[in-house]
Amino acid sequence: MKLSVLDQSVVPEGSTPATALHNSLELARLADQLGYHRYWLAEHHATPSFAGPAPEIMAARVAAETSRIRVGSGGVLLPHYSPLKVAEVFRVLGALSPGRIDLGIGRGIGASSIEAHALAPGSSSGGGDDGDFPGKLAELLAFLHGGFPEEHPYGRIQLMPTAGAPEVWLLVASPQSAELAARLGLPVSIAHFGRPQVTRSVVEAYRTAFDSRDGSRPRVQIGVGVYCGPTEEEAQRVFASQRLFRLRMGRGLLLPLPSPEAALDGLRGEVEPLADEVAEWPRCVVGGPDHVYKVLTSMTEALEVDEFMVLSTIHAPHERMRSYELLAQRFGLAAETDGDKVA
Repeated sequence: MKLSVLDQSVVPEGSTPATALHNSLELARLADQLGYHRYWLAEHHATPSFAGPAPEIMAARVAAETSRIRVGSGGVLLPHYSPLKVAEVFRVLGALSPGRIDLGIGRGIGASSIEAHALAPGSSSGGGDDGDFPGKLAELLAFLHGGFPEEHPYGRIQLMPTAGAPEVWLLVASPQSAELAARLGLPVSIAHFGRPQVTRSVVEAYRTAFDSRDGSRPRVQIGVGVYCGPTEEEAQRVFASQRLFRLRMGRGLLLPLPSPEAALDGLRGEVEPLADEVAEWPRCVVGGPDHVYKVLTSMTEALEVDEFMVLSTIHAPHERMRSYELLAQRFGLAAETDGDKVA
C-alpha cells in the first residue's frame, strides 16, 4: 500500500500565510525522507484558512527541495484556466524534475463566486461553468499527449518543452466524475475526507466504467483525514482543531486553524453535526498508529485501494509532522523504500 501527502497549506491561528507555506516545505522534506510516495499541494483562493492559491509554484519549490518523492497538484482547478497554459506549466515542471511530476485536476472552483469571476472573467459563470469541464479536460489531455485530430487547428501547436508530460489524475467526489475518469482511462483520487458516504459507490462506478482498451488499468487513490498520535488521547486532542474548524466552515466562517486548546474551549456547549459523518468509514481516522493502520487496511481490503492520500490539518507544525512520522513507522515506509528512486 502506498501512502502519500495532501497539503492544503493551512494557516494556523497565531501564525501567517507566509509561515504556512514554509511549513509546507518543511513537511515535504520530511515526507521525502520518510518514504511517502507523493506530495500534492491543494489550490484555494482568497481565504484566511489556506495559504496556497498556486500549487504549480509550490510544486516547483517542493521538487527542488526533495529528491525522491513525486510532486504535484491536488489539484489544479481547471475551470479557471486555459488547458494550453496548464499543459505548458506542467511540462516545464516535468522537464525540470523528470518522472516526478503529477497533475491532479479538479473540477471545483475553490473560491466564492466573486473570486471565481475574477479568476476567469471571460466565463459565463465566472469559472464555475461545470458543463464545459469534460471538453476542457479532453483538450488538456490532447495538448499533453498530442491527441488532436490532424484537421484540428490546435494540432499545429508545438508545446514546449517537448518532453516532460506529467502523470494526470482526476480528483472526483461523485459517480459521475468517476465515470468521466474511467472513460478517459485516468487514475482517480477520491475525496473521502469531503464526502465519505459516497466513497464505495464512486469506486464501484469507476471500476465498472473503466476503459482498458489501451492496456491501462484502473487506479484508485483515497484521500482521507488522519490524526495520529502516540496515544488515543493525544490524537483526539490535536483533532479538536479540525472539529472546530469544520464547525466554523459549516457556518461560512473560513478562519485560520485554531489551536487544540482554543478548539476544546470553543467546542464546549456546541452541538457538532453528525449526519454527514455517518458513513462506512470515518471521514477522519483518529487514534494511535495501530488503530489508523487497522482502519486503512480495512478500506484497502474492501475497495482494493492502491494508495492513500493523507490529509492532516494539525495546528502545530511539529505535531503535524509527528502524525506523519508515526504513520510512516507503522506502515514501514522507510524500510520499504530505503534507497528507492523515482517509481
